[in-house]
Amino acid sequence: MSGTITGCFSRWALAIASALALQGALLAPAEAQTYPSRPIRFVLGFAPGGPTDLLARLVTQKLSENLGVSVFVDSRPGADSIIGTQIAARSAPDGYTVVMISPSATIHPTLYAKLPYNIVDDFAPITVLAESSYMLVVGASQPGKTLKDFINLAVAQQGKLNYGGAGIGDSLHLAGELMQSMGKFKMQIITYGGGGPAMTALLGGHVDAMISPIAIALPQVRAGKLRALAMTASHRSSILPDVPTVAEAGIPGYAVSGWYALLAPAATPTALVERLNAEVVKALKSPDVREKLLAGGMETVGGSTAETAAFLKSEIAQWAITAKNAKIPMKSF
Repeated sequence: MSGTITGCFSRWALAIASALALQGALLAPAEAQTYPSRPIRFVLGFAPGGPTDLLARLVTQKLSENLGVSVFVDSRPGADSIIGTQIAARSAPDGYTVVMISPSATIHPTLYAKLPYNIVDDFAPITVLAESSYMLVVGASQPGKTLKDFINLAVAQQGKLNYGGAGIGDSLHLAGELMQSMGKFKMQIITYGGGGPAMTALLGGHVDAMISPIAIALPQVRAGKLRALAMTASHRSSILPDVPTVAEAGIPGYAVSGWYALLAPAATPTALVERLNAEVVKALKSPDVREKLLAGGMETVGGSTAETAAFLKSEIAQWAITAKNAKIPMKSF
């Protein structure tokens, strides 16, 4: 009897599952055609102000214009963007909630023993919005003129050279650790609890160097107070085209950049994810968006959902190795 009941139940469950799958397949195109019909929430896990806020507001404004519905920024700062990302992970997968992430989201899986979400399994990548190269800067009075000069100085001083940073385990710290590992030299990080205080320390001569976002260091470089030795990205920046990349200047293969990507909850229908991708990429190609971001030290990227997924996985793998080699201790959330 139990076998008969089990068999009937299995056939019933299979029939229901097949019907639901068919219904989903039939509804997906219709849903994509009517989407969006209400406001879209753009979760931002960072405090208002600064480059992240600028990027989010430029993109949401353009999306609102193009889609004919409100696309609004919902700032949920805290715990290095983990709080905002967690909110998005738990949101309905209906195409009406997206979240912007930065390199920290691909570093966290290595640094935190337990996170309230899995950045790969719990999200559907939409696209990389923009990137900004970091730059290695030193005081204008430092004798070294090139990255090779800086490395030779670090080797000669047997690791006593130091650089300022915001904190242990962030993308700027790991960018420095990767540079040392690939360049075969050593320097010490001194943390100041933020990029601004670290820059003040460099200008005051309290540290020898800093790996800094362009937006923070550029005014000081243009004022002649700092010297830019190299850009960390894989290509030269159109903002300072005369400054070589780290790879060009002496560490072949090195490439690190600050970037921002857009994700949706994992179960969001593929048709809606692809629609969001198309609309966001279109917004990023707008001349006014590109110009305003460039003024803020960022360059637009775009790209397919598949390319974005592959990129995020490569970032996770790279930072896992770097953090392990640097022996950075695990954190708790």
